[in-house]
Amino acid sequence: MITEYRFCPICASPLALRSELEDAGLTERLRCPACDFTHWNNPTPVLAAIVELDGHVLLARNAAWQHRMMGLITGFMEAGETPEQGIAREISEETGLSVSALSLVGVHDFQRMNQVIITYHAVAHGEVRLSPELAEYRLLRPEQVKCWRAGTGLALADWLRSRGHEPVFMEWASAAEPSAPAPDDGAGQPGLHPSAPPGQAA
Repeated sequence: MITEYRFCPICASPLALRSELEDAGLTERLRCPACDFTHWNNPTPVLAAIVELDGHVLLARNAAWQHRMMGLITGFMEAGETPEQGIAREISEETGLSVSALSLVGVHDFQRMNQVIITYHAVAHGEVRLSPELAEYRLLRPEQVKCWRAGTGLALADWLRSRGHEPVFMEWASAAEPSAPAPDDGAGQPGLHPSAPPGQAA
């Protein structure tokens, strides 16, 4: 169970794992023994973008990532915005680019971070100006990009297939080594190369 909760947000009592009957049967969750608050621990929606700029895919490295791996642009939705508005905002905030077209690529689970990743293909224009969150970026032809086998990597693989490219997958162990090629990418959120989960730092 992935959770950051230790205390009840209603009465501040320590939460405890307790089993109770729910629609699906006896289920163990963090619950408050004082006021009966239940921490449902539902997955968090995370937005990701395969940003296309002048026919190239833009990958970026989050400044907090230890290895020089590149990923998709990712981020959390904010209250009051649609997923499309949210990913256009993230692209603008993190790269300075404007979006002229958005299309949904797919929705994938990322259970390791208890997230659901909603990935879009975004046609972007303008001059790249990275936010302080991002340390560097690369522009790669679609056939140069490698995918990892989770989250945004699966979305990228689906998009590559839709463009007539058979995706090449990078395994996590080899991708995490310092000798691994930097341009390859996964929200997490990482983007395509597993560096850090999307939304955790992006």
